[in-house]
Amino acid sequence: QVQLVESGGGLVQAGGSLRLSCAASGGTFSRYTAGWFRQAPGKEREFVAAISWVGGSPVYADSVKGRFTTSRDNAKNTVYLQMNSLNPEDTAIYYCAARRLGDTKSDGTVYGYWGQGTQVTVSS
Repeated sequence: QVQLVESGGGLVQAGGSLRLSCAASGGTFSRYTAGWFRQAPGKEREFVAAISWVGGSPVYADSVKGRFTTSRDNAKNTVYLQMNSLNPEDTAIYYCAARRLGDTKSDGTVYGYWGQGTQVTVSS
């Protein structure tokens, strides 16, 4: 059973950058595929990015492709989401999620473990 804790959110101006971290504990994190999702006020949760436990290229939502990068450091049991060129439409609560031994999926229902979320606010 893995527990996830996100950090790194905050307030940033449009065009700025933030790096989110997701620290995992309680399991062999190297065997978990990690996903990032976000939920803006009044909107449904949406997929942002995912990185497989077996390596390979991460996958991204079209809305963040070229601006966001996800990576992982299994030695530190941590996944990162580097967010560049932020715009107000990126304002949301960002969640880290994990699924054991699974491939990268944009469907949040297949992820069994979730963090509490971290708020990202981008001002114009």
